[in-house]
Amino acid sequence: MPRFAANLTMMYNEYAFLDRFAAAARDGFNAVEFLFPYEFRAGELKARLDAHGLTQALFNAPPGDWHGGERGLASLPGREDEFRRSIDTALEYTRVLGNRKLHVMAGLLAGDQPGETQRKKQRDVYLSNLAYAARAAQAEQITVVIEPINTRDMPGYFLNRQDDAQAICAEVGAPNLKVQFDCYHCQIVEGDLAMKLKRDMAGIGHIQVAGVPERHEPDIGELNYPYLFDLIDALGYDGYIGCEYRPRAGTSAGLGWLRPYLGTGR
Repeated sequence: MPRFAANLTMMYNEYAFLDRFAAAARDGFNAVEFLFPYEFRAGELKARLDAHGLTQALFNAPPGDWHGGERGLASLPGREDEFRRSIDTALEYTRVLGNRKLHVMAGLLAGDQPGETQRKKQRDVYLSNLAYAARAAQAEQITVVIEPINTRDMPGYFLNRQDDAQAICAEVGAPNLKVQFDCYHCQIVEGDLAMKLKRDMAGIGHIQVAGVPERHEPDIGELNYPYLFDLIDALGYDGYIGCEYRPRAGTSAGLGWLRPYLGTGR
């Protein structure tokens, strides 16, 4: 049976962030994820996890100036030193929070209409930075994941397709570098999720879900999630599935889809 992690960045916005841990535990989640922990001390977050019996499944490395529009550093030429410091910071948090997966965001393509020369330049930087991140994370027994993101929600993002992400991981060649398979993003860009899960499962390090196209609960929209959950199980995935969606109304009221799976990961 699948195990689910509540994404506390998108879910439980009825509460202040530090109160979302308790709310998720009350609803039966045994794990959480979120975008960024860096506004809080790692020990403060760890205390919330421990108080409510929660596992930290995943968070993102620092993305640069998020509020200024940046969406990651890994492919940005000239920012290599900042990228390395961001990985050091992220790993300091993993040591306290205990998660074994770390998402590293690629960043945006430079320019409104980047040509192939710019794309190649950024790809070379991306490969080099991912190799560094994977080496640093390997010493901490952390898996680094990279995520293709759809161009509707995040125009200009460097990485959009599953096959490209898998090829990048293969080229870097690090055993602890894998792909974060977000069903929502994949459906918007490519579709054919079941076949891609079958093709790529050995290289998938984390999975996330949301309804398509509105990014609400995974019980509405164009994806048949009960079928996909059964397939993911059959393919041997044993990690958490992150619930990275925006609830239609109250978070707890929208969790009817989760009830058949409650208690399977506790």
